[in-house]
Amino acid sequence: MTIAGTDSGGGAGIAADLRTFAACGVHGCLAVCAVTVQNSVGVTGVHPIPPETVAAQITSVASDIGLDAVKTGMLAGAEIIAAVADACDANGIGAGRATPLVIDPVAASMHGDQLLADSALDSFRTLLFPRATVVTPNLDEVRLLIGIDVHDRAGQYEAAKVLHGLGPRFVLVKGGHLREDTDRCVDLLYDGRTFTELAGPRFDTGNTHGGGDSMAAAIASGLARGMSPPEAVAFGKRYIVEAVRHSYPLGAGHGPVSSLWTHRPWWSDPVSA
Repeated sequence: MTIAGTDSGGGAGIAADLRTFAACGVHGCLAVCAVTVQNSVGVTGVHPIPPETVAAQITSVASDIGLDAVKTGMLAGAEIIAAVADACDANGIGAGRATPLVIDPVAASMHGDQLLADSALDSFRTLLFPRATVVTPNLDEVRLLIGIDVHDRAGQYEAAKVLHGLGPRFVLVKGGHLREDTDRCVDLLYDGRTFTELAGPRFDTGNTHGGGDSMAAAIASGLARGMSPPEAVAFGKRYIVEAVRHSYPLGAGHGPVSSLWTHRPWWSDPVSA
């Protein structure tokens, strides 16, 4: 399940999550937290869903279909975050429970601008991080969440330690915005004892919309398929490298990463009589 907002341009949010789930071979369910008005250039409107409706969507699916893994995206505000935390507790979702929980703390725009009020950032830290199996912040979100402005690998390591102190089982500090890495992108996984660097190539493209959403969704897919958290994170890293490699232009702004690289073009096959 993805608990997140819509993107009317189709590049990020729930649209990206569901594409990723399908590409990774799992069925995707959803709980909509907000409807956004956006395209490839930017966001011009955010309309939150009532918190009780968000929680009801989670419970409705969990009580019937069941959930093998859950990931969150843009949660819109502190009241929705609190409702999600309560719904997770009520339905056995989160670290140490039956259903693993991936928290992608969407708090910054592609340009690093803060998207959430300080109260919502505090709710991430106090309510969701202690329940998380894996948290996946980028460097702008690291700065907003814990006040560390990461400029180098040492800062990435320090940020992982501080974030782990907030309670998640695993922290993945994504390095896509790290300027010192000119030819590669290094994400750092930390479990409180061991650091693991996951390196991939860096591509010269501005078409990375939905990249964070897609990586977190791929990690959740790996967890749903029975992988351990480190295995699922490595799976998500392999997935997002190819999704960025095959990203495409769309509109006048930032195009999306692509899940389509995983699909054989069945429509080009000859049809048997």
